[in-house]
Amino acid sequence: MPVVREFTLPDLGEGLTGAEVVRWMVEVGEVIVVDQPVVEVETAKAVVEVPCPYGGVVTARYGEPGEEVAVGAALVTVAVSPAEGVSFPAEFPAAEVERPLVGYGVAEPDRGGRRRRVGAPGGAAAVAPVAPPVAPVAAVAAPAAPAAPVAPVAAGGVPAVVPVISPLVRRSAREHGIDLAALTGSGPDGLIMRADVERAVAALATGAAPAQAPVSGGVSASAGAEVVPLRGLRRAVAEKLTRSHREIPAATCWVDADATELMLLRRQLNATPGPKVSVLALLARICTVALARFPELNSSVTEDGSGILRHSAVHLGFAAQGERGLVVPVVRDAQRLSTEQVGSELGRLTESARTGALTPADLTGGTFTLNNYGVFGVDGSTPILNHPEAAMLGVGRIVAKPWVHQGELAVREVTQLSFTFDHRVCDGGTAGGFLRFVADCVEQPGMLLRQL
Repeated sequence: MPVVREFTLPDLGEGLTGAEVVRWMVEVGEVIVVDQPVVEVETAKAVVEVPCPYGGVVTARYGEPGEEVAVGAALVTVAVSPAEGVSFPAEFPAAEVERPLVGYGVAEPDRGGRRRRVGAPGGAAAVAPVAPPVAPVAAVAAPAAPAAPVAPVAAGGVPAVVPVISPLVRRSAREHGIDLAALTGSGPDGLIMRADVERAVAALATGAAPAQAPVSGGVSASAGAEVVPLRGLRRAVAEKLTRSHREIPAATCWVDADATELMLLRRQLNATPGPKVSVLALLARICTVALARFPELNSSVTEDGSGILRHSAVHLGFAAQGERGLVVPVVRDAQRLSTEQVGSELGRLTESARTGALTPADLTGGTFTLNNYGVFGVDGSTPILNHPEAAMLGVGRIVAKPWVHQGELAVREVTQLSFTFDHRVCDGGTAGGFLRFVADCVEQPGMLLRQL
């Protein structure tokens, strides 16, 4: 008898409860080795490859692309010893045992071998179709599962895809004997929702045909309304912003600052040999110095609201546009880095955001956020705090404006600085002092020499 191991979705990062299947990298019946990536998933933080700690024959996969799998739920089952009637390749160990999981999000080099399928008696390939997430289909002997309604078969004998995401909906349909393929979903793109199954169950009890539900909000689908599901990163952002807005009593103050001298300093620095210094790197350096003077703002309120956590290190988050939307990568221990080092790390993380290569570790653990919304051509903003952080500095575009300089009207490079803070960690005096210090450093960057 084979030893069948179940590999569950591990915790992929701070605060994550699940991940959405993007694509499977193995097939049922395929021979895999220890730590081979088996599935690519999208979390609220990043897209990562998940390696399996078992070597053997894949007997079942759980979850279709686009479907969410909870942390701790089954991903795959693997037979780690030969089963009756199943021949393993000669070079494959008869009983591969579990090894510690290597890690996530790091692409491994090609192992040089072809994908192998387990041979059935007589040399025929034994290939089982992918099962719904609640009823695995095994290529070798596996525990029996409750029978589910038979899915329709499309051209070529391939089972048709039933538009269902939630495993709970599938289970409810199976328990009540509902054929999901016979339902028309009320969700976006015909997605079958729990309410659709409940109506079908009620219809079976009365002998009536199941009624179709209107699109939520009372707008019928014929009116041309579109419902875009919140998934992956977008859903995580929505949940985090909602929580921040609900829990944090945030306030915002702002000030205009003459950035002419700061821009002149940048041009002088970039005229010398060495890496180029960005405006964002200079602003990040100003933030770390300001937080050293006002440590109350490099903090967060505890989960139960009973205390304030003062962070000794500045893990500086910054807004970056990536292929999955706006993300907030984190520069670790920014207070220890020189301006050039901060600039290098900002550049590395920005490029990773652009290419979708950020890992969950790159996107978690921030203590303060710098938001340069000036790149979008706007002057001001009142952003929602990046929960659980207590403060965020926003920087508008730097643009030539009339300005009174040394008692005379002149054209200067001016920016608007806005500062949003959690009023629980400090009062307006502290927030105003922080913002004024930042503005003074922007106007007179030589002040930073006193702090270095």
